[in-house]
Amino acid sequence: MSTAPHFLVTRARSLAAEVLAPLAQRVDQEGVPASSVEAVKRSGLLGVSAPVEYGGSAAPASVARETAEILAGACCSTWFVQTQHHTPVQTLAKSGLPVRERLLGPLARGELLSGVAYAQLRAYPRVPVRVTRERGGRRFYGTVPWYTGWGLNDIMLLAGLTDEGEALFAFTEAREQPGMRPSPPMRLAALSASRTVSLELDGLWLPEDAVALCTPYETWAATDRPKSTNASPAVFGVTASALDLLESPDADPAAKETGLVLRDRLDEVRRRAYELADHPVPAERIDERLAAKTRSYDVMRAATTAAIVAGGGRSIGLDSPAQRLAREGMFLLVQGQTAEVREAHLGSLGRLTT
Repeated sequence: MSTAPHFLVTRARSLAAEVLAPLAQRVDQEGVPASSVEAVKRSGLLGVSAPVEYGGSAAPASVARETAEILAGACCSTWFVQTQHHTPVQTLAKSGLPVRERLLGPLARGELLSGVAYAQLRAYPRVPVRVTRERGGRRFYGTVPWYTGWGLNDIMLLAGLTDEGEALFAFTEAREQPGMRPSPPMRLAALSASRTVSLELDGLWLPEDAVALCTPYETWAATDRPKSTNASPAVFGVTASALDLLESPDADPAAKETGLVLRDRLDEVRRRAYELADHPVPAERIDERLAAKTRSYDVMRAATTAAIVAGGGRSIGLDSPAQRLAREGMFLLVQGQTAEVREAHLGSLGRLTT
């Protein structure tokens, strides 16, 4: 007996089919439009994991993963912009500080879209962004190397390291302001559409009531590490879209046969990766998580390469979905990469046989 899909999965499929996928090629070249962001806001997907009492859906992790797969497979650039939003929501849901009551509801209901600027914390012991105390608030100094969604996000969750060795996260408006200056949008080989910039911080002052989290760096790092070792749902979404090209009605028999083989591999690694992601102790079985993550990359690379090969010379054109998916796959190889993930992935590639 089949079970009806969660209502957010149904909404994600409609959003993907009606808005994101039809625009994906254009978005890839011109940028994520505000209309796509508004459609995501209206869908309810921004509150997928947020508490019900604040307007969210408190959906299971399996639903959050499936909706992410659907969005990434339809338009990876739009997925990447909106996926930043979920970390601020989760941070506020766990926060006991005043900013929770001010922002969690609007974020959970999709009234505001948030970006994040915290990956620089993973550079420790380097301190790209330093935070000091000053007159009832905090000042931020340094450089945020990557910030996605500039001009699309309403607010951002900004992080830095205090002189006391704490990881501090605080909210501010996602706009140029005294003490914060964006670079021009970066030209990237993939996902330039996501409007990614770097941010120069020269004494940006934020009030104390903007702080959402302040905890010893070691405590934050211990909870952050397992997240990067799990396979990303976006990898499975892009892989599935590449396989859809191979298995399309007008594809030749060799492409379809390859697609069927790779579909079995995708199902296998996806099942294994999600079993590990659902393990009750996030910091355990790290080696197994990394193995599943690198295996997911192998299958994605094979699927996107097969789609390029099946398309022949047409795949080189910028209007080719296969070529776009291959570039999106390249991006996902390094998205959220840590030194530990890079070492595991390179080790896996070094063991490939000819």
